[in-house]
Amino acid sequence: MYLLALLCFLQHPAVLTSCPPLCVCTHGSSQLRGVHCSDPRISAVPANVPADTVKLRLERTPISRIPRAAFYNLSELLFLWLTYNSISAVHPSSFLNLKVLRELRLDGNQLAAFPWEGLRDMPGLQTLGLHNNRLSSLPSHAALFLPNITYLDLSSNRLTTLSAELLDLWFPFPGQQSGSVQRRILGLHDNPWLCDCQISLVVSLSMSLGTPVVLMDHLLTCGRSPGPLPRCMRPSVQPVATRVMSPLGSNVILRCDATGYPTPTLTWVKTSTYVGCCQQDMVRNNEELPRNLKSCMQGSPRVGVRWSVISLDALSYQDAGEYRCQARNMAGVAEAPIRLKVVGVMRLPRLPKKKSQKTPPKKSQKTPPMKTSQKTPPKSSSRNRQLNRTPNASPTLLLKDYQVLQIVRSPFQRNSTKRSPVSVDQLLNVNFKGQKKVTNKTAPELPDNTTVLTPNMNV
Repeated sequence: MYLLALLCFLQHPAVLTSCPPLCVCTHGSSQLRGVHCSDPRISAVPANVPADTVKLRLERTPISRIPRAAFYNLSELLFLWLTYNSISAVHPSSFLNLKVLRELRLDGNQLAAFPWEGLRDMPGLQTLGLHNNRLSSLPSHAALFLPNITYLDLSSNRLTTLSAELLDLWFPFPGQQSGSVQRRILGLHDNPWLCDCQISLVVSLSMSLGTPVVLMDHLLTCGRSPGPLPRCMRPSVQPVATRVMSPLGSNVILRCDATGYPTPTLTWVKTSTYVGCCQQDMVRNNEELPRNLKSCMQGSPRVGVRWSVISLDALSYQDAGEYRCQARNMAGVAEAPIRLKVVGVMRLPRLPKKKSQKTPPKKSQKTPPMKTSQKTPPKSSSRNRQLNRTPNASPTLLLKDYQVLQIVRSPFQRNSTKRSPVSVDQLLNVNFKGQKKVTNKTAPELPDNTTVLTPNMNV
């Protein structure tokens, strides 16, 4: 009987949702639970916070660190305020299972760094407050985890510069937005900024009409300024060559140089392929364009100047096309096209074979009957008899610029044109535009009714 009474007492809702010690629990008008802990005797995050808590406030306590999975059982938490404590370290996995959290405030602590990658565990987060901490830099990879943040307070820290990735996120160029422009509120004041063209451009853009970013305070303090603020300069791209022609199978290097302030970044993009008149049956392009390419080497010899090259080895017809070198900084974007053409050996079409026609015998001449028992060798000149010593050899002719010798049989000799056939000696000694004479002394025997024509003669 005693055990049954104890079990009923433990299952009572007041026990299951009890408030942690040194904290105050409240219920709102919509029966949403809030827990407020501000006692200076609290030195760690309470472990027995009710699971149905929607708003948790840990303020003005000596808590110095947030451990891993400190709020794992609070899956319904919407607001988490950890303000004006002594927090100096936050574990990257401190916010596990906070998938519906909308607001996170860490104002008034001693954070010298923030685990930006931990924002992946809070996909619904919209408000992030880091006011009055010790942040000295914003890494470029922080822009990867801030697309959904619409309220970011970084005021009263030790920030001096802003990365180009953050500026691209907050002030996207026309044509880069995917959908509607998301408006943001930024707090950048009370930081010792290095007042260069980036800071001046941020201020001017935030004050322009239709800007996606609104600054809480447009008065930004310069930590050190050598003189008048430099103006940002839009990048300019100059390729070494705009048209490149290279043989099939060779290696080619494409280079471009860019100037601008701040120093622009360079990227390579292949935008289209080139198919010439004679390559359309050889090229089968299945790649998706445009396609970003990795630069094999780039450098910046001084501020405001950058160069980049890409190397294409063992060229094929699929490498031909248009490449674009794109330069980008916070002042704008510029690009320059480079057209690459790949040339190689083309297969010539075969010449049509001409059918030989037999020459009808003349009626005036009678052909003496031949004896079947004895074979009479055909008559040949002394030159042909000399060539017949090696019947298997064939003359080798050097042809240049696709000059072709055609050997055809003449059906009969026309009386209208007086043209003597070219002898074999003349054929073997022909000189094609500076080529060495053919000195091959052997050639197959030519019948008596064969006429050899050069390219300058007409049939």
